[in-house]
Formats: sequence, C-alpha cells, structure tokens
Amino acid sequence: MTVLAEALSRKAALVIALGSMFISATTMATEEAEYTVLLKEENLEVRHYEPQIVAETVVDSEFEDAGSEAFGRLFKYISGNNQSQQEIAMTAPVGQVAEGQDIDMTAPVGQTQVDGKWVVSFMMPGSFTMDSIPKPNDERIALRSVPEQTLAAIRYSGFWSESGYQKNKSRLENWIDQKGYTATGAPVWARYNAPFMPWFMRRNEVLIPIEQVQ
Repeated sequence: MTVLAEALSRKAALVIALGSMFISATTMATEEAEYTVLLKEENLEVRHYEPQIVAETVVDSEFEDAGSEAFGRLFKYISGNNQSQQEIAMTAPVGQVAEGQDIDMTAPVGQTQVDGKWVVSFMMPGSFTMDSIPKPNDERIALRSVPEQTLAAIRYSGFWSESGYQKNKSRLENWIDQKGYTATGAPVWARYNAPFMPWFMRRNEVLIPIEQVQ
C-alpha cells in the first residue's frame, strides 16, 4: 500500500468512526437537564434548573473546533473508559469483560470559555450521585456537581458558527438588562443535536446564569 493510499484509508476509517459515534450519541440522547420556565418571550426564557452533575474537559482550540476535540474524549468516558463502581466476582476460566460502565448520553453539550480556553461538558443522567457515578480514567476529564441555578436562555436554529453564537448572545444580554437581571457567570453555548442534523432543524441555545437586580 502506498503512503497516499494508507493516508486515505486512515482518513476514511476516521470518518466512519466519527459517524458511528455521532449516530450512537443521537440514539442515546433522550434525557435533558430538568428546568422550570419562569418567564418566556418568543425564543427567550428565564429558567430554573435543578441540580445536576457534569463531566467536563478543557481544550485549547478555536471556538468552532473545541466541541469536536472534546466530544471524542467525553464520549469515550461515557462509553466505558471509566472506573466502574460495580464489583465483579472472579470466576474460572478468566474471560474478557468490559473495563467500564456505559453512561447514557444526555443533552445538551455545553461549551464555555474560561481563561481563553473552552470547557466542554456533558450532563450526566439524573440517576447518578457524585458517590455513585463512575470515575473517569482520563485525568483530563473532571466531574462537577452543579447546584440549582437560574439561567436566561435564547433558543435558535442554524449552523454551529461563532457568528451565530455571538449574535444570539448579544440579543440575550440585552434582554437580561431590559428585564432587570444581572449576569452572574459566563455564557454557555448549548447544542442538542448531532452534526448530521440539518442546520434548520438544530436546537442551539445560549445560556447565561442570572440573578434579580436588588
């Protein structure tokens, strides 16, 4: 096999692997973060979110590349690259057992900028606690408990572009000011769909933690 043919073969294998990964993610994406809508105007909302656990990882990439780089890392974790809490008794003969425990995919996938880098997170299923959730084998992945919080949200469809994010973030920030709230944290770019979902059918959101101005 020539060098060019080998390179093309590897590229094709990567495309197939990524396609399978995204299909699996879409199939599993059934649970969403629980929230109550407190205020709604068109595609703008104020929401109260219940406590949740997220698995997150930091990547030093451009806005539109950060999600792809982090997704594979996080997907491996929920697919079994973790320290399972289940005890398995020793038997004879010795067989081959999956190393870790599968974790259902949830929505959305969040992306937040911190110190010039991007923190990408997966919400964990509500059935887990910090004591019961499998610990990552990859030290680049951290588990974090997020307390209940109030978020302002804007929902929109379209391509996963920085221009779309910035446009909707600005509109949300203006609305927050108009309604007498103040931002208490960094904006989160939330995506709910796989890459092969048509752009006009995608659910994208910008979420900003807020509190009422005293």
